[in-house]
Order: sequence, then C-alpha cells, then structure tokens
Amino acid sequence: MLTDSAMHIRDILTPGRTSISFEFFPPRTEAAAEDLRRTMDRLAPFAPSFVSVTYGAGGGTRGLTRDLVLRLRKEGPFDPIPHLTCVGHSRAEVQELLEAYAAAGVGNILALRGDTPRDGRGVASEFMHAADLVRTIRSFRGHPDPRGFGIGVAGFPEGHPDTPNRLVEMDHLKAKVDAGADWICTQLFFDNRDFLDFRDRCALAGIDAPILAGILPLTSLDMARRIAGLAGGARFPAPLLKALQDAGADTEAAREAGVRHATGQCRDLLRQGVAGIHFYTLNRPDAVVRICEDLGADLNSPAAKLTCPQPARTAMAEAIS
Repeated sequence: MLTDSAMHIRDILTPGRTSISFEFFPPRTEAAAEDLRRTMDRLAPFAPSFVSVTYGAGGGTRGLTRDLVLRLRKEGPFDPIPHLTCVGHSRAEVQELLEAYAAAGVGNILALRGDTPRDGRGVASEFMHAADLVRTIRSFRGHPDPRGFGIGVAGFPEGHPDTPNRLVEMDHLKAKVDAGADWICTQLFFDNRDFLDFRDRCALAGIDAPILAGILPLTSLDMARRIAGLAGGARFPAPLLKALQDAGADTEAAREAGVRHATGQCRDLLRQGVAGIHFYTLNRPDAVVRICEDLGADLNSPAAKLTCPQPARTAMAEAIS
C-alpha cells in the first residue's frame, strides 16, 4: 500500500537527479489485466518515480483509467499519474474526477488535449485546448498538498501533427506552462537530435519546466509502421530502419535491434543531462526490462539518480547523437 500522500512532481524532478517512469494503459479484459499484473511485477524492481495511466481516444477508457489509478493508490506497487484529456469532457465531469483523485491522494495529473475517436463520437467538450484544462486543474481547491496537483503536459520533439508551424507550436506549449504546468513529457522520438533541439527551443521560448524524454523500444518493422500511424507520423533514423530490415523474419534479431537502439538513446540522453526518461511500455515488459538492466540503473528510491556506466557499445549512441 502506498502512503497517504503521493510525491508531488516538483519533489520528484529535482536538479541533479534523473527520474525513470513507465506508461501503462488500462486493461479491458481479465486476460489483459493478468498481462498487466505480470508486466508490473517485472518492472517493480526498478522502483520508478511514477507510472502514468492512459485515457484512450475521446476519454474512451476513462472509467478503466480511474479504477486502475485508484487501485494502484490503494494497493501499490506504483505511484500512478492519470492522464486526463479535454476531448469529451464537461467541467463538472473534470471536477468530479479531480475530487476523486484528491481524496485518494493522487499527487499529479498529465493534462492532454486528447485524440478524437475514430468514429467521431463523444468529441463535445467544454475545453478547447490543453491550456484550458491546465488552468482548471491548477485552480482546483481541495487537494491535501497545498501546492495542488502537479501538472504535466505533452511536448512534441518532431513537431505536433496538427501544427506544422513550429513557432506556433512552441507558443502553444508556452501557453500550457504559463497556465500552470509543472513538467513536460514528450511524445516518442527515435533520433535524439530532435529531442535536444526541442529542449533548446524550449529554453529560447522561456520554458524552464523539466522535460521528460518519451522512449519506445521498437521490436519490429511492422510495429514501426503502426506507431507512425498512431502518432501522426514519426522519424526513424536510417541505422534503426536498416537493422530492423536486416532482421527480416527473425523476431529475436528485430527485438535486439530495437532494444539496442533505445538503450543507445537512453545512454546518450543521460550524458546530455535529461531530466527523466519515460518508457512507453505498451503493457509489455521484456524490452524495457532489458534496457534498464543494460543501463545498470540504480533505482532504489522514488526519484533515484540513474547511475549509468560508460557504454560498452558506442556505435548506436554515436549514430543518434
């Protein structure tokens, strides 16, 4: 069981320390629930700073998200951060969720615009932009922590698919931070130059919130195609694509190529002083476990410093740096 009060994100993301965290999605079936339990058991030894729980397009899994978050708060083993989206929500519904989370001691929320369901239903909302949702969460009164909820927002190192003008995109991110966001969690990326440039542009825009790097280990070329479709596009470095292509039908070789690339990304990011690494697990533990083991991470405290040895393999890190 977790303590009565969750750690506020400002206490987790402190200078000189690098957080590690995982994303899960709420299961829809008992079989999927058992898979998630096994995944959490495999990842628990790495003592993540927190785990985030997704919401589904149009808030399609909102009830499942709430149930999983509240169960984790009650039973552990992780401190959960629920996703909360604008799409399909009224202010009264958001208020009700905030009250439930505050009563359960949930310390932080990831505020997102959210994706429109493919069928187009359930898109009516009283929140036009993520910044509107951030302002509502920031104005909430009744949280046991006098600072209120810690609030995270999304960032897009490769650019937001709906905002091709990168200057306007940065204005939107600045608006979310100015509205009260405490940290930024990025969309997945596969070339660290995109992340480092994004971080530099944030600094130029006066955005000083900590930025967590979103990492997804690819395990096949088909997975790369699916992820690109879901993310509204993604840039895959040629060395990564070549390794996946060379693997062909050898699933183990493809998995090894993806893990090697993601491990190289993480090592390079740690050398570059990243505030944290957020792994998109897809509720599958194997690749993330391998990466954390390869990094030699020392994760014995809720906001642990990652202690990484000098990489034994430098070619991949050099290719993405």
